[in-house]
Amino acid sequence: MSYNRRKFLGLASLSAVSIPFGNKLMSQPSPTNLIGSDFKPKIVPITVEERKARIAKAQQLMAINKMDAIFLEGTTSCFYFTGMRWGQSERTFGVVIPAKGEILYICPKFEEDRARELIKKEFGTEVRCWEEHESPYALILNAVKDRGVVHHKIGMEERVRFFIANGVQKLATGFEIVDATPITAGCRMIKSKAEIALLQIANDATIEAYKIAFPTLKPGMSQSEFSGNIAKAFRSIGFSGGAMVIVGKYSALPHGSIVPQTIQEGDIVLIDGGTNCEGYESDISRTIVCGKPSSRQIEVWNLEKKAQDAAFAAIKIGAPCEVVDAAARAVIENAGFGHNYKLPGLPHRTGHGIGLEGHEWTNFVKGNKTPIQIGMCFSNEPTISIPGEFGIRLEDCLYISEDGPHFFTKQSTSIDQPFG
Repeated sequence: MSYNRRKFLGLASLSAVSIPFGNKLMSQPSPTNLIGSDFKPKIVPITVEERKARIAKAQQLMAINKMDAIFLEGTTSCFYFTGMRWGQSERTFGVVIPAKGEILYICPKFEEDRARELIKKEFGTEVRCWEEHESPYALILNAVKDRGVVHHKIGMEERVRFFIANGVQKLATGFEIVDATPITAGCRMIKSKAEIALLQIANDATIEAYKIAFPTLKPGMSQSEFSGNIAKAFRSIGFSGGAMVIVGKYSALPHGSIVPQTIQEGDIVLIDGGTNCEGYESDISRTIVCGKPSSRQIEVWNLEKKAQDAAFAAIKIGAPCEVVDAAARAVIENAGFGHNYKLPGLPHRTGHGIGLEGHEWTNFVKGNKTPIQIGMCFSNEPTISIPGEFGIRLEDCLYISEDGPHFFTKQSTSIDQPFG
């Protein structure tokens, strides 16, 4: 699950404290001993050469999938290929990546100067502009034609809004507008070593922030106060991040509830959050108890850990992604919980792809025959939800290397030991 990043108010002090996890005390030092500079020397941004290689791969995939070009708005895939972001408004801005030749940009005329400031010259210098009364869709179509037409197919990236794709389609007589996901996801699903290194830093920073913030948990604290402490912990190590906090019976709702919650002795506390490094996301969940856990909480927590372990063990290069979901689900269902998505049980897929977005292609889910490949990155998070009682989620992300899967972070070892 991904954390919905937002600002928190009313942050509590993060001085050194100890809190009970079960019958143990977990102590952590003041965050003044941990500074962002500890991470910064390890951060190596994606190079121009790597982005150029991504464009070349996209062009190879276009040839295989018989597309003449793809169009992207100024969102994540644009950043992935060109290193620049623009965003989305009612005015069309985007990038045409042709199957052959240099990429080019479609831009509102009055924004041209700003666009040229943001566009990196290594990734095309041609900017075609449209005035307020003119059609950007004609510019997109003509750009494709000018770069060469063989298949009469234009791919639209999945984040391109309907009014743009429809606008091009109305003008593109003899052309087919198709889904560009085989191109964009075909590139983005497979992470390079440089991308995995950035994901590693984001995951390391998340665990460090959790270690700083978790000892501040105490009975009577509101969920927003604890979330604020986590956000403050991220800032103390030089990152912008935070976490969703779900308490007690509301932890059975995987994304929480709008009902304000106060943490009491004996409550399950589910924490789901992360940060990013050069845009690459982390997504880590921990489930703990404020005070001493009950035998029921321990039993379900241990089952969740067993399911997470089973999912990891099922990951084999070349195997279909769906087998990972099946392995985790079998553990939970064999313990007497609901089949498929029925509750109490596992209400969602076991994991999602992760990279420049917290959720991206592809997923550990039933029916997904996509082979697991070197360079893929996923979350592993088979939640157990028991409505009216509590929910347990353990989530760690992983990457696939030549010798199989590797977690970015150490798993929790027990309900009172959230950090391996």
